Amino acid sequence: MSQPSSGTSGISAVPPAREVYTVSRLNREARALLEGSFPVLWVEGELSNFARPGSGHWYFTLKDAQAQVRAAMFRAKNALLKWTPEEGTQVLVRARVSLYEGRGEFQLIVEHMEPAGEGLLRLQFERLKQKLAAEGLFDEAYKQPLPAFPRCLGVITSPTGAAIRDVLSVLRRRYPLLPVIIYPAPVQGADAAPQIAAIIRAADRRKECDVLLLTRGGGSLEDLWPFNEEIVARAIYDCAIPIVSGVGHEIDFTIADFVADIRAPTPSAAAELISPDGEQLVRHYGAIASRLSSLIKTHLRREREQLTWLSKRLIHPARRLMELSQRVDDFNQRLLKTMRHQFDLARSAVVELNAHLRAASPLPRLRLHAQHQTALRGRLQQAVMQRLRAAGHELVQLGRALSAVSPLATLDRGYAIVTTDQGQIARDASTVKTGSRVQARLAKGELDCVVETVRPVKPI
Repeated sequence: MSQPSSGTSGISAVPPAREVYTVSRLNREARALLEGSFPVLWVEGELSNFARPGSGHWYFTLKDAQAQVRAAMFRAKNALLKWTPEEGTQVLVRARVSLYEGRGEFQLIVEHMEPAGEGLLRLQFERLKQKLAAEGLFDEAYKQPLPAFPRCLGVITSPTGAAIRDVLSVLRRRYPLLPVIIYPAPVQGADAAPQIAAIIRAADRRKECDVLLLTRGGGSLEDLWPFNEEIVARAIYDCAIPIVSGVGHEIDFTIADFVADIRAPTPSAAAELISPDGEQLVRHYGAIASRLSSLIKTHLRREREQLTWLSKRLIHPARRLMELSQRVDDFNQRLLKTMRHQFDLARSAVVELNAHLRAASPLPRLRLHAQHQTALRGRLQQAVMQRLRAAGHELVQLGRALSAVSPLATLDRGYAIVTTDQGQIARDASTVKTGSRVQARLAKGELDCVVETVRPVKPI
C-alpha cells in the first residue's frame, strides 16, 4: 500500500514491518484469551457424539436447539462421577472455556458433570431404587396377597382426576357390591409425597378397608415424582393393609410400584385385579346351586326307596303280639272243645251203666250194681279230675311253650335279636364280617355295635 506524500519533498515513507502469526501462535493466544476472559461456568445441554477412547478421556458435544459446542472431560475428572452418562442425556457441566490448538476448535474442558432436568430425576430414581432394594423393601417375601372377596376398597387418589372415574367405572361393571372409600390426596407437586404418606398411614390406622389402591393417571416423570419419594415408599412398606399400585400408564414405573404388594399397569387394570368378576360369580354359584339341588333330589329319592324297602320287611312288634295272642286263643278253644268231648263220653258211659243196672232185677245184684256204679262213678270222677289235671298241666306247658316262642320273653331272659346293617337277622356268626356294623335289640332299647371278632361256637 502506498503512503501519501509528506510535505513537498516527494520522498515516500518506509512501510512498517508486518507481524505475521503462525497458526500455532494464533491458536495459543486465542486459547489464552478465551481462558482468561471466562471464569469457570455452568453450562446445560444434551450429550451428543459421546466417545470413550482407550485413554479413558471422554469427548462429546453439548447441544441445544440452536447451537452446539465440543467438550472434553479427562480421565482424572470423569473417574470421580458415580453415574455413567449416555447419549442423549440432558446434563449440567462445570467447565472452563478453552480452545483445542491442534484443530483450532472452540471447546469446553469439563471438570464436573451431573444430570439435568429429567435426567437428574432418573438418577435419583435409580439411586433410591438401589437403596430400597438393598434394604429388602422390594422382596416378594413381604408381599401380601389380595383378599379374594374384599369387603371394602380404599382409593388414595385425586377425587377429581380421571383415574378415580376409570376405577369406579370398572367396579360398577364387575362388582357393584364393593363399598369404596376415597381418601383424597394430591398426586402431583412438591408437597404431594408427604401428604400421600400421611394418608396411607391414616388409612392403615383406621382399618376401614381390607385393600388399598394408590393410583393416578399418566404423566411425565416429573408429574409422577411424588410416587418416587422415599417417604411414600416407606409408608407403603409399613402398611398392614395390602396395597395395589396403579400409577400412570403401562410403560410408567415408580418406586411405589416396586414396594406395593401388586403393581397394575393402569388404574383400570388395578380395579380389575382387586374386584372379582360379578357375572362369573353369578354363573359359578348358579351352577353350584343347580348341582346341589340335583344331588339333594337324588339323595331323597334313594332314601325314599330305602325306606319303602325297609317298611316292607319290617314286622311291627304289635303285629307280632297280635299273631301270638291269636294262637293262644286258638289253643284255648281247642282245649275247651276237648274237655266237652270227654265230658260227653263220660256222660254216655253213665247212661249205659244205668241201663245195665235197671236190667238186673235182683236187689243184691242191684246193690252190687249200685256199689259198682258208685265205684265207677268214683273212678269216673277220679279219671275226670286226673284228665282235668292233665289238661291243666298241658295248658300250662302250652302257655310256657307259647311264652318260649315269644320274642319279648326271650329278650327278658337276657337274649338279644341281632340284625345286620342290611336289616337281616343274624343267625350264623360266619355270615357276619369283622368290622361290619350290627344292631342288637334287647328287652329294653337297642345297641349299635361294630363286630371286632367272629368266633364259632364249640359244640357241647
